[in-house]
Amino acid sequence: MGCAHGSASVGVFLAVVDHGGVNKAAVALRVAQPSLSQAVRKLEKGLGTELFHRVGRRVVLSPAGEALVGPARMILREVDAAHNAVRDVSEVRTGRIDISSLSDLSTDPLSVWVARFRSLHPHIKFRIEERDDPAEVAALVKSGACELGFLPVPVSSTDLEAERLVDQRLVLVSPPGTEERWPDPVPIGSLSGTPFVLGERGTAMRDHIEKTLRSHGVEPRIVVEVRQRGAVLPMVLAGGAVAIVPLRVALDARYRGGVLRELSPGLSMGIGVISRRAEPTGAASRFLAFSKQSLNEWVRAIDRHMSEGDSLIDAAARTAQSVDRRVRRANLGASTLE
Repeated sequence: MGCAHGSASVGVFLAVVDHGGVNKAAVALRVAQPSLSQAVRKLEKGLGTELFHRVGRRVVLSPAGEALVGPARMILREVDAAHNAVRDVSEVRTGRIDISSLSDLSTDPLSVWVARFRSLHPHIKFRIEERDDPAEVAALVKSGACELGFLPVPVSSTDLEAERLVDQRLVLVSPPGTEERWPDPVPIGSLSGTPFVLGERGTAMRDHIEKTLRSHGVEPRIVVEVRQRGAVLPMVLAGGAVAIVPLRVALDARYRGGVLRELSPGLSMGIGVISRRAEPTGAASRFLAFSKQSLNEWVRAIDRHMSEGDSLIDAAARTAQSVDRRVRRANLGASTLE
């Protein structure tokens, strides 16, 4: 007996019990009496026993029927609980979103999107699987282990839905006090001999940066190679070398005195999202829509500040400060309500 059909039959059984007969139950459920009687007989056949004794025009619970009443009510409660759980997930009240991401993208922009989404939907949980190889990110989505995957574009797989989200801008970060050393913007071709801190070999960001430098005749001089990407900016700020990092990540270094410069020509890396062709869950769909909205707001704010005369870096800094103020106000409001 299937779950949906089984719970329906149990519901019919309890309706007969609660209303004291087949006819009254049929009226209450707004179904034809023969259909309801057939449902009861089908349930009895499935269980292999009579649930009611027919006494004239009345029905009386058999011993088996009396034994079924308690478990039947429990079954319906569990079915209702399951329906409520599914509804909560579809309406983004509860649930978990499984994401695979290239390691280079988990800090920016993915972490920002996740944090902001959870501030609106605090009962949603996330599991993020980081990988260094885009093929491994795609494999997690293909297998169903993750619903969404974030990685550089173009995406080679033809088995997945792919959408380009943004061109992530990259900038040069150098130690505090080096303002006079660098023009603004910095010609990429002028970086020959400059000591670099880079992530480990074989990662998408490292490969992209090296490929770009070499395309401009620059053989990167790598003096520090780190596996932990979080160590790159501390190395630069301590005076170890320079680095090329995403703009939003670079803003953190600027707050600590790091010197930021645009590159000429501008350097960026395309970011996309992948999913299976089946429709994602409500929570995942809502998260993706929210991420796109956040991204569009970020881009529009930067464009607006640049139209007012700001450089790209200054426009991004103003936008980030505005976002930080909104987050602070929201957190203060939440703590006040608590």
